[in-house]
Amino acid sequence: MSTLTEPLGGYGRDDRFFLKMAIAMALTIVAGFSFQAATGRSTFGAPPLVHLHAFIFFGWVVLFVSQNLLVTRGSIALHRRLGWVGAWWASAMVLVGIYTTMEMTRNAATPFFFLPAYFLVMNILSILCFGGLVFAAISMRKRTEWHRRFMFCAMAVLTGPAFGRLLPMPLLVPYAEWGVFAAVMLWPLIAIVADRRRRSHVHPALWWGAATIVLMQASMTLIAHSVIGLKLYAVSTSGYRGAVIAPLAFPIPPSGPLITGR
Repeated sequence: MSTLTEPLGGYGRDDRFFLKMAIAMALTIVAGFSFQAATGRSTFGAPPLVHLHAFIFFGWVVLFVSQNLLVTRGSIALHRRLGWVGAWWASAMVLVGIYTTMEMTRNAATPFFFLPAYFLVMNILSILCFGGLVFAAISMRKRTEWHRRFMFCAMAVLTGPAFGRLLPMPLLVPYAEWGVFAAVMLWPLIAIVADRRRRSHVHPALWWGAATIVLMQASMTLIAHSVIGLKLYAVSTSGYRGAVIAPLAFPIPPSGPLITGR
């Protein structure tokens, strides 16, 4: 997902740092979804679309870790070839992510600790933010330090659903989304501190990436409670069970297993 043609300048070779962060993010995602299965709140009896969603998104996690490992080992040629696979894979993630969110909203299957309209807007903006950061990273593939930090921030966005499964979300209502946001922001904060400790200044790509995530979060609340957000919910659920659910009221907590997501 990058080329090493940009001079390393004052930032040095931080390949190992980004590999460690990639592994930490991957473990966070695995832990979140494993905990969900272990507690019986998700099952393998989920609809095929959910399994497709899981396959595509976990596939990205494997690819992301592999790409960082290849850079660390100096396998740049293979890294570049897999980078274009990643570009198409990310595009599929955006499409499947949005469609899965629409289906969950239509079927009134949104987590009870999120407002239905907010869940719809949140998931759509999250996957679009991920896609936008990946696109920026690909556009900057010849400027290694920009590329790897944009890709890092894109991956940070994907850890949101995992944190949504690890945090005590019911206890955080009505501020559950802000708990997830705070957890996601730990990743760029760690990278910012690491940059500052290594070279006494932070690469601008991290500021841009972090600002994009903050803007995403602010937009979620504003849009979900706006005429646009309510119209989007109405259009998305028209003719489905979700149409009878109040878009700005917390659903009744379920008594059985629940498949949740951010």
